[in-house]
Amino acid sequence: MMLSEHTYKQFDAELESVRANVLKMGGLVEEQITNAIEALVSADADLADRVDANDHNVNALEVAIDEECTHIIARRQPTASDLRMVMMVVKTITDLERIGDEAAKIARMSKLIHQAGRITLPRFNEVKYMGGLVLDMLRKALDGFARLDATKAVEIARQDQTVDEEFRLNLRHLITYMMEDPRTISVFIDILFVTKAIERMGDHAKNMSEYVVYMVKGKDVRHTSLEEIEKEVM
Repeated sequence: MMLSEHTYKQFDAELESVRANVLKMGGLVEEQITNAIEALVSADADLADRVDANDHNVNALEVAIDEECTHIIARRQPTASDLRMVMMVVKTITDLERIGDEAAKIARMSKLIHQAGRITLPRFNEVKYMGGLVLDMLRKALDGFARLDATKAVEIARQDQTVDEEFRLNLRHLITYMMEDPRTISVFIDILFVTKAIERMGDHAKNMSEYVVYMVKGKDVRHTSLEEIEKEVM
């Protein structure tokens, strides 16, 4: 009996360690987003370089957490909710790594946008607004992960719709600018890549919140409507 209880406590400790590392990875990714947007807005090439260089830290954590999960499955052979927890972690770190990749991409694009010889540089109000929305989505997704709060998925799904609308609006604006002055086509295409990267970050944050629903409810709500997600978690 004592051995069984001890083993169970070890298993709980391993799961808690994995969850803590996911949140650590999430914190790194949050910082990457913040710094990438700041590098773009302030034309800070050094900060952009740091974001690009620090992407390997995010990647390294993904690999380490993935290995932890593999060892847990091999040693503990988890079932039911414990298995769902491990699967949620594996999927979550994949999305976090991809958000980190998008942040690094924004950092690289910011250097191109601000390079010498550009005809014009636009204001970045729309980019900052989209970035703020996505950062909030990520924080809510990580909070939902930490608390196993499936209700966060509804808020995040609504925000994702707003991000998608903002992307479409920005796309129309950028096309209009390019038609009015063809000399701006190059820089505005670069900005389009930035806004698309932010939109993709929102998709990944939404994915993360949906994994929590699967963990808590045992229901896969991927590729479903907002109404269906609400029905499951409310």
